[in-house]
Amino acid sequence: MVDDSSLSRHVVVAPGMCSGGSLIFGQIGDWTWESVAAACHTNVHAARTSEGQPAYLSFYYFHVRGGQVVHPHGLTFGDELQVTSRVFQFGGQSVITLHRLAPAGLGLADAPLDPAELYERPHPDCLYAENFNRWIARSRPSSNRQLSEVAPPDFSYSGLPRLPNSYSPRTLVGRARETGSFYSAAPPGLVAAGPAHTSEYELDVARDLNGAGLVYFASYFSIFDTALLRVWRSLGRGDEHFLRRKVVDQKVGYFGNADPGAVFTITVHRWHSVAQPRIEIADMAMRDSGTGRLLAVAGIEIDGDASYMDASP
Repeated sequence: MVDDSSLSRHVVVAPGMCSGGSLIFGQIGDWTWESVAAACHTNVHAARTSEGQPAYLSFYYFHVRGGQVVHPHGLTFGDELQVTSRVFQFGGQSVITLHRLAPAGLGLADAPLDPAELYERPHPDCLYAENFNRWIARSRPSSNRQLSEVAPPDFSYSGLPRLPNSYSPRTLVGRARETGSFYSAAPPGLVAAGPAHTSEYELDVARDLNGAGLVYFASYFSIFDTALLRVWRSLGRGDEHFLRRKVVDQKVGYFGNADPGAVFTITVHRWHSVAQPRIEIADMAMRDSGTGRLLAVAGIEIDGDASYMDASP
């Protein structure tokens, strides 16, 4: 602990932390739970409501901004990182946790992470993550469809610093939930790259559920990546290019969970930069195929190789 709300870790990247998929997001999520547990003096891993039912610190919004050196799919075995985390109060049933993943040799000070660094002046070599978590519990023991917001009685947050209102993601995430997109219009300087692409995904109970029987938050990243890979293949892009993609910015909003047997419909819209053809944004919405219920929204900005980042449908 650096102070009552901050932690610092020296991390050696292990095989279970890096890939072309969702492993790093799962690791960052684990750091969030550890940080909240330490800062809020709450057993996050075994929390209970006042009625004695399991309470879960769910992910409502996950935002990652990649750097030139550290970016989501650019890590490999043995890389050394200095990971700095800080927890902020965000109401009585939620928290915001910020992380900075810096190359260990960068020599940044072991000090509490200033939110202005993440939102206004990020270091170009570092990866930053923003996690907005809310406490939830099942309304019915056998269903993931009706989850209520409820915090455990021992959740201690009053001593945490407050995130400045100007940095709050509430409006951004609320708009994404209402419209099904992080982009109300085409991003500035980008144009549509072909028609929308729609595919289905059947929930994989052997891979997508966590130990509590809920759809694992990192599985949403994998599901969106599966849909994006299908788009890339339809454009004639090879799998090796997909694995080399550099994620500059990725946002995921979590608006629902699902039960085993669920089938999702994922719609992908793409934009690309005319001035810089290697820059592309994918805007994705995931819905329950049976009910049309919005489950999650993702926005991914990719800096790729201009030789394969084409705009053809």
